[in-house]
Amino acid sequence: METIFDKALIAAHRHRALVNNDPKAAFLLDIAAEEMAERLAVVERTFETAVELHGATGAAARAAQATGKIGAMIRVESERAYAIPGEALIEAPLEDVPLEPQSANLILAPLSLHLTNDTPGVFIQIRRALKPDGLFLAAIPGAGTLQELRDVLLAAEAELTGGASPRVIPFADVRDVGSLMQRAGFALPVIDAENYTVRYDSLFPLMRDLRAMGMSNPLAARGRALTRAFFLRAAEIYAERYADPDGRIRATFSIIYVSGWAPHESQQKPLKPGSAKARLADALKVDEHKLRQ
Repeated sequence: METIFDKALIAAHRHRALVNNDPKAAFLLDIAAEEMAERLAVVERTFETAVELHGATGAAARAAQATGKIGAMIRVESERAYAIPGEALIEAPLEDVPLEPQSANLILAPLSLHLTNDTPGVFIQIRRALKPDGLFLAAIPGAGTLQELRDVLLAAEAELTGGASPRVIPFADVRDVGSLMQRAGFALPVIDAENYTVRYDSLFPLMRDLRAMGMSNPLAARGRALTRAFFLRAAEIYAERYADPDGRIRATFSIIYVSGWAPHESQQKPLKPGSAKARLADALKVDEHKLRQ
């Protein structure tokens, strides 16, 4: 397995964000939590035991509970300090799903699965922890996230040093996530993406927000430390390429929303090839023509 992320550095970044506790930087988690809750609200059933995996602020857990569809909610986090007084919380590293097989009816994963080295293994752990016909809901930062920042950091480094190293983490696209769901054995997967544009006065408030989110560069292959002159030049390039007429810059965040079910015999199954009882040509009211061999 390729090691993409420095696990210790991720833990340090998340801990720093937790200690500093900047509520304004939680806007992405709040957006994802509300969207996941809306999707949960239209599911016509209730969930006796729900688990939130590494949701940091707990916004996803609270929004899900507000739907009235959940009995008990358990949160899994990397350290106890994430819990509020009296809250049930299980401590576990980011890539561990510390749940017994078939023990949860619902598992929520808000904005944490993009930081795992063994992402297929985490998906498999989640599916195994779900009871038959249990639901998995996730929000995953996807391809297109911070595309502007990636571009300007590469451009600035190439200009100043003649080379470039990775400064923004790789993000999966919708097809990648679909493959992960299929590989893990989820049934009836639904996957789509939403793009959100956030505007900043300059590069520096954006960098402060990313730091406050715990999203500073955790790549194992990150390059050498960067100088203030580098960031000043990157800020200039950002303003040149991605500023609106009022001078503010744009930052894109793309979130992939995922739902899938642990297999159960009651679920709808796809029809076998050749089992259709009516011809497509008849339904479309067109003539059918055989292809030439």
